Formats: sequence, C-alpha cells, structure tokens
Amino acid sequence: MSEELLINITPQETRVAVVENGVLQEVHIERNHGKGIVGNIYRGKVVRVLPGMQAAFVDVGLERTGFLHADDIVVQGENGLVRSCETANGDGEKPAIHSLVREGQSVVVQVVKDPIGSKGARLTTQIAIPSRNLVYLPGTEHIGVSQRIADPDERDRLKQAVHETRELEQVAGGFIVRTAGESAVCEDMRQDMRFLARVWERVQKLMGEVGIGLVHEDLPLAMRALRDFVNEDMEKVRIDSRETYQKARTLARELVPEVLEKMEYYPGERPIFDLYSVEDEIQRALDRMVPLKSGGYLVIDQTEAMTTIDVNTGAFVGRRNLEETLFKTNLEAAQTIARQLRLRNIGGIIIVDFIDMEQEEHRRQVMRALEKALARDGARAHIADMSVLGLVEITRKRTRESLERMLTQPCPACAGRGVQKTPQTVCYEIFREILRESRQFEAQGFMVLAAQVVIDILLDEESTGLADLQEFIKRPIQLQVEPAYTQEVFDVVLV
Repeated sequence: MSEELLINITPQETRVAVVENGVLQEVHIERNHGKGIVGNIYRGKVVRVLPGMQAAFVDVGLERTGFLHADDIVVQGENGLVRSCETANGDGEKPAIHSLVREGQSVVVQVVKDPIGSKGARLTTQIAIPSRNLVYLPGTEHIGVSQRIADPDERDRLKQAVHETRELEQVAGGFIVRTAGESAVCEDMRQDMRFLARVWERVQKLMGEVGIGLVHEDLPLAMRALRDFVNEDMEKVRIDSRETYQKARTLARELVPEVLEKMEYYPGERPIFDLYSVEDEIQRALDRMVPLKSGGYLVIDQTEAMTTIDVNTGAFVGRRNLEETLFKTNLEAAQTIARQLRLRNIGGIIIVDFIDMEQEEHRRQVMRALEKALARDGARAHIADMSVLGLVEITRKRTRESLERMLTQPCPACAGRGVQKTPQTVCYEIFREILRESRQFEAQGFMVLAAQVVIDILLDEESTGLADLQEFIKRPIQLQVEPAYTQEVFDVVLV
C-alpha cells in the first residue's frame, strides 16, 4: 500500500491530506484564528473544585476554563509520580479531588482534548512530550510500548533499547515507544531523547516565567504531520509552500532524517489538492448520504450525543438471493464506514445500523471486516458485538472537532434541525398571531411581513381563511413580502 502526504499552505489555514493508493483517507485543517491546542502546556489556576464530579475547573488563560478530572491528576508517591487512581501505598483507592487540588492552587497542565462545542479543553497534569519514536514523561521512570506493537519479542527489545539509551544519555524521566518506533534502534532513540531533553529544558525555564497562560506550544500542523503521519509506507511528502518546505526539512533533519529523501516542494500551477480530487472529497464528506459502489448507500447523522450510520441496499438487488445481497452490502458498508470515520474525524459514540442478516456466519464476517478496516485508524476505537437488531456500537477517541463541525455551522433558517415548517404551518401561525393581537391591542388594522412563498399561499390557497379572519376581527389585513425573511420568519405589525 502506497501513501502520500499532501500539505497545502495558505495565509489563512494549513490543510494536510493523507492519500492511500490515490484515495483520500484523512484530512486535517488548522486555521490561524482557531488553532487546535492539544499538546500545549499551560500554567493555570484552579478556580473551582467539584467533589461530586471528582473534577476541577482550571483557568489557563483561554476563553473557557479547562476541565481536570481526578483520574488525570498525578500525585507524588514514594517511587515517583503515579496516577491518582493509585495511591502511593498501592491500596487501589482513589483519592478525593479536594485532597489533590484546592481552589487558587497553581498547576501546570497539558491539553489532551480541544474545546468541543460548549465544553472547555480536557486537561491532565501528566506532561507528555512526543517526538518521532518516543513520548517523554518527565517525573516518572516508567518505560512503556504502544499497544499497537503486538509482538512480545519486539516489545522487550524496544524496552531494553530505551533503558540502555536512557542510561547512556543520562536523561531523567520515563518514555513510551510510539507505534512509529516499532523498528527503531538505539541511535534513533538517542536522537529523540536529545531532542526531547532540549524541549523539556525550555519548558522548565518558561514555567518559572509564566503566570497564567501558555508555557509550551506543540508544533504547527504541517510539522506535526511529518512527526505523526510519516511511516514506512509513505512514498512522498508534497508541500506547496517554499517557506514551509524549508522549515519542514530543517525539522526533519533533527527529528525524522529518513523522510528527507521523500520530501518535495510542489510549485505547480494546479492546486495540490486537485491532484487527487481532494477538494471534491472534502465537499462530499459534508454530505449526509454516502453512495456505495454496489448501489447501496449510507446515511450519516451527527448529533450532540452520538453519530448514527444507517446502511441501505438502495438500487443494489444482487444476483442470487436476498441474504447474499444484504451480506455484500454490509461488507462494503463496513469498509466505507471505517474510511468515513477517519475522513470526517467522527468521534465519541457511533451507532451503526447494518441491514439485518439471518446467517450468524455473515454477521461474524461483517464484524471482522469492520474491525480490520478500523485497525488502520490512528484514533483508538472500540467495537461492541452486533446486537440482535443488527446494531453495532463503536466508540472512537475524539480529540478535536469533526470535519463537519469545523467547516459548517447550523443553518440559520432551520436552526440546525434539518427541516423547516411548511408554508401552510406558517400561515396558520400568522392567523393565530393576528387573532391574539386583535384581542390585546386597539389597532386600525394589521400588516403581515413574511417570505414570498408564505405570502403567495395567503393570497391563493388560504385566501378564503384570510377573508374570514378579516371579517371576524372587523379590521383589514395587509400583506407585504419581506425578501430578507426565511420561510419560518414573519412579523405582524399594527397599523
């Protein structure tokens, strides 16, 4: 499988696309006026402690206070820093939040989840600084390996390599080997540790200088893409900004030298995202309906609580029998669902309504196909067993806004409902409002301001009802089209 990384830079935003075999799999967007803050380190002040929620709100200088749960606070034990869910003596009891932090206390925290919707950023006091192969954990001696590296022999080798390199470099702190570091050797570890030691030295210096506010900012999106997305399958990294290209090469020499030969500056007149129809794919990723090659389709609805995905056969009738048709549609849907979750960056709770299948073996095969397709997803996902109704529950880690929430806003005409009141419904509301005002106010008459489609119905289908209402209230009713009004908006003015 071949992969390419496309980086598009404009003065307003940076966009990164991950393309596999010519097909867009992921897109990441960072705008200058609303940058993501995951990975940033802040010095903050605890402004409120909530014992009932086992959490605290922390002012770090952002628009909204951050949320710090007790499980994300590390406390000093006899052998170094340990998570709050473990006490220093190891009895397994969780300390109460008020014993960990107090109002007015100064804390150094790191953002693990961007502010989403009305919620503030999710914070932790366990600082973690990533490089290409390692994540540095200051203040602890723990050495770990990414769960995605399954080979036990390789895990042991990596742990030993980290331990030996740490002793050689005399770096204090713990490390976790990232998935990208699966085949890393001691020289790779040494390079990463030196880089992380320099970063941590700068962070410590700034900690003593900053009151409430930013201490350390993670790399911008273009540089994070080199650190996080480049792997052995990556064939090309194309950047359409000469300035960013030069900065990226400087970082790559220090952090990921093996990617230097894969990087190239793209000066072409044709926009880089047009090379693989990325712009069209982004537009389609905002659609509610996703067509399947077989003729079936998915319907994806994002809500505040969860995302629902409905699988439908559509025009696909199959060649053998109904069960085979449903099975093939569900198999294709499983692949498409995994891609859409990555592309749209949908997180949280996801409910998939597969078409009901009679054969248990078909159910198992669909579940295996879904698990295999999600295995390539960089975000951690958990899949529950299919229910008797054909529903599958998925939870996918969410650290930033979905593509839809980032690029769109609720429709001002329907307020995000996705539907509007019919013109007839609005007409009857106008009738009730006129009747209500005629009883409350002494007026010579009434003027109705509404959209063209509503006025047309009042003059045509509802003209008899309008005449009856005028006769009943014994006052004239005038109509006027207001071009700026949407279908649901109207005003009844006294004249």
